[in-house]
Amino acid sequence: MNSSTRERIAASIKEFRLPTYQEIPDVGLYLEQTAKYISDCLSPLQDASVTGSMISNYVKKGLITKPVRKQYSREQIAQLMFIAAAKSVLSMDDVHLMLTVQRQTYPSQIAYEYFRTELDHVLDCVFHRKAELRALDEHATEQKVMLRNTIIALAHKIYLEKLFALIRQDHAQAEDKE
Repeated sequence: MNSSTRERIAASIKEFRLPTYQEIPDVGLYLEQTAKYISDCLSPLQDASVTGSMISNYVKKGLITKPVRKQYSREQIAQLMFIAAAKSVLSMDDVHLMLTVQRQTYPSQIAYEYFRTELDHVLDCVFHRKAELRALDEHATEQKVMLRNTIIALAHKIYLEKLFALIRQDHAQAEDKE
């Protein structure tokens, strides 16, 4: 792969950043507003979107709590961000298990912020914007190791999807020229 291809792939995700926990709306969003907000935030990741019916199913399956007066809180939206991203590399049973473990170990705000910053860091490394992945603290909890590995799998999947899309685009342009 040439450096031009690497630069194009890196550029496709350059501006991506999940909102901080405090930036997530806490006014209470209705189902379709919640789905649109999450899908908009995750759009650079291609395969990480949600629909209203998906969110309703997550509530029915107990992945997140029921909305209050049909409105989703900041905490629920943060959990949905994780679900939307993780579902592309984990089974829903494993996503549910990770959320259960997280709830027993860390408050939602701390868990989300760790997920957000770790995703940024891993994406920077996978997309060659940083030289190497920093090591986890030698005393890192099993939950952090599990989340790190999920994020690494997610970042590599995103990279490959973007690379394949770019290759397809280049092949289509080459065929159009012929």
